Amino acid sequence: IEDMCRRTKASAIPVVPDSKGTESNPFSLDALAVFIFRVLNRSNHPGNLDKSSPSAGYVLLMFYHLYDGKNRTEFEAELIDRFGSLVKMPLLKPNRAPLPESVRSTLEEGLDLYKLHTRWHGRLESSKGTYCKEWAKWETQLRETLLRNVEYLNSIQVPFESSVENVLKQLKAIAKGEYTAPPSSEKRSFGTIVYAAVDLPVSEILDQLHNLGEKDPRIEGFLKDKNLKSSLTKAHLTLAHKRSHGVTAVANYGPYVHQNVPIDMRAILFSDKTAAFEAEPGVVEGEKLTSKNEWPHVTLWTAQGVQARDANTLPNLLAEGKATRVEINPPITITGVLKFF
Repeated sequence: IEDMCRRTKASAIPVVPDSKGTESNPFSLDALAVFIFRVLNRSNHPGNLDKSSPSAGYVLLMFYHLYDGKNRTEFEAELIDRFGSLVKMPLLKPNRAPLPESVRSTLEEGLDLYKLHTRWHGRLESSKGTYCKEWAKWETQLRETLLRNVEYLNSIQVPFESSVENVLKQLKAIAKGEYTAPPSSEKRSFGTIVYAAVDLPVSEILDQLHNLGEKDPRIEGFLKDKNLKSSLTKAHLTLAHKRSHGVTAVANYGPYVHQNVPIDMRAILFSDKTAAFEAEPGVVEGEKLTSKNEWPHVTLWTAQGVQARDANTLPNLLAEGKATRVEINPPITITGVLKFF
């Protein structure tokens, strides 16, 4: 979102649920309880995170842990540093009754189980690994516990209409220039999560393309009028996208965020509209990473008016005789960093 704002000169205003948080997380356990409760009461979610998901609780714990290590003050200061303002959406009533012990203990059991699971299995799905039976039991316990406390969970939430009205009031104040940000804090890495990808160094890609062009006249002929030094400013290998693969698939890469990932470029495919490396992620911490994309690739070039995602059509164009594939043997390896975008 920061990059989008820089490119388009637009402004972004982060809107986040208000919560006191804990010493190491910007969201408190009662906020987490409400988040899970809401998820388990919705259906037909585009990311498949709803009451029909058998691992909904596990996925919510994944996202809860994305903020682990930040207290509320650090979390809010981070957003204000990056975007200049912050809107807090009222979530919980201030004079609410304490979180029932059964709900608290169930959430704490889930958090402990999550730590055990990730320590031994990293991003492995909760339905697999040493603790799969414990996860199934906990997911059932979670649903039963929240069901027994429906009245409480409904009673502690600020009415939606009131929350919307409050948010609109804050947005109008920002639009009028009436918002005053607190003193700036140290800027830290934080991002809105839409997809997981390996961010790759463009300079190294350009060098490798130059070398490949010197070895193969087909590549040289394709590249000669493309001016990639100007057009190729960013490059990445998408691992999972929320819209295409669901939130669980994206969250599963959480344990490897900021880790170096070697990517083997096995071929280059190009047509008159787009070009891409055929790519394969390597091993991180002893585990082979895979992309959820049907055809893992790194987009290198698109013609004017062509979207980067259209590079996905290259294998089909190849089958139709409308694209060229040049194998890279042996493959070249370029190392990037796994990030959430």
